[in-house]
Amino acid sequence: MTNIMDWQTQVGRTWADNYLLTDRSFAGLTQRLLERITERVGDAVLDIGCGAGELALAIARTRMTARVIGVDVSSDLIEAARRRGDQLGNAGFVLADAANWREPGFSPDLLVSRHGVMFFDDPVAAFTNLHDQANMDAELVFSCFRNASENPWAVGMAKVLGLEPAGGSTAPGPFAFADPQHVENILSAAGWQGIAFEPVDFAYVAGVGEDPVADALAFFRRIGPAAPVLRALEGAARADAEARLAGWLDEHRSGNLIAFGAAAWIVTACHD
Repeated sequence: MTNIMDWQTQVGRTWADNYLLTDRSFAGLTQRLLERITERVGDAVLDIGCGAGELALAIARTRMTARVIGVDVSSDLIEAARRRGDQLGNAGFVLADAANWREPGFSPDLLVSRHGVMFFDDPVAAFTNLHDQANMDAELVFSCFRNASENPWAVGMAKVLGLEPAGGSTAPGPFAFADPQHVENILSAAGWQGIAFEPVDFAYVAGVGEDPVADALAFFRRIGPAAPVLRALEGAARADAEARLAGWLDEHRSGNLIAFGAAAWIVTACHD
């Protein structure tokens, strides 16, 4: 389980230090998400849980007359996003919790997120706040993981490291929004309508280059469910766990690439 406190501390710092790797791993999903966003109008755009800003900056570059604001609880990620967007005058980043954040005079007509909405302690209250500040014709577009059983990277890693199977809980975390009915109940209770789910399968890129196993192992040491497990181990126990992980990664190597099947939802909704 990953909660807001994690993002404000170790997890946020790690993702900020490695945003190029996380952007790489989600590239296929980001492309599809941007396609869905491009289909919609919006001159006031809010990126919820914006991370290091890839989605917000991509939108700002293609909508130069729009005002794009990214909000995140991690000061490290916000700092990274600001550095990346310092040449874009129409993009700004705010350290805040989108669950209760509002800016006077800013009413978004397009609300977006790439995997940034699954960590609210009270998701109904959070989406109600987002709904109440949005324009009457606003639209919502976000992505989230489908069931862990449809994400081989998560299932395989858990098995290799002897972890409890991922998913199966609606507590804050990567798979909290896997169940469409659960998500629909949240959004409906918050006032959103026209809720739809588009399944998206994409390649979760873990390693590339001359030694993709080493690259992927370095990635998973820092990002994802293996990272805290490996950090907690020492000596021979850690060496054994990393050897098992490397063997599993090698089984999924294809030339200079290691990529896993990944499954997400793109969720859309409208204000009224």
